[in-house]
Amino acid sequence: MRSGDDPGGQQAPLTERGARTRERVIAAAREVFEERGFLETRVAHITRHAKVAYGSFYTYFPSKEAVFLEVADRLFEDMTDHDLVPATGPSPAARVRRTNRAYYEAYRRNAKMMAIIEQVATFNEEFQEMRRKHRAVSWGRSAKAIARWQKAGIVPSDIDPEMAARALTAMVDHSLYLWLVQGDDDSHTERLLDTLDALSVRALGLPT
Repeated sequence: MRSGDDPGGQQAPLTERGARTRERVIAAAREVFEERGFLETRVAHITRHAKVAYGSFYTYFPSKEAVFLEVADRLFEDMTDHDLVPATGPSPAARVRRTNRAYYEAYRRNAKMMAIIEQVATFNEEFQEMRRKHRAVSWGRSAKAIARWQKAGIVPSDIDPEMAARALTAMVDHSLYLWLVQGDDDSHTERLLDTLDALSVRALGLPT
């Protein structure tokens, strides 16, 4: 369990009760950010929603930005828990399809917060860096899997594993952003997912 930060930067070990309170603050912060957006949220909104004293917030976080980074870090861990190209499964193409569906479900769970994240990504450099690191972990694992498939003769050797992983990740991620955050017609979700599957499989030259 991480220690709490006070406004002066001193580390304070958390008691069990303190850890529970910290979790309550994080959960409340996410709900308030989703309701009000990042710019309109104040620490007072978070503490009121969490039912904790205003000063208690600073036992755990030095600022609104710090708790937002914690919320976003946890969200990205949930979003990138699945590789674009996992190492095991019934067949390479089936693994891609399974992972695209898992990512869609994770994105759907987090769609409200993803909308806020896109907003903050335009002006917060610390957040941008954290986001880049999470994405690099995700496509990096996928690139390694593609390279393994090349050695096994499943994926053509002239495909750059890193660039392929980056491109496929961007395609799926941005498509789901437009679909779930910008509010495209969700009655055609299966068509979208089937198309993302087909494009991913064919881009890698995987047998179907």
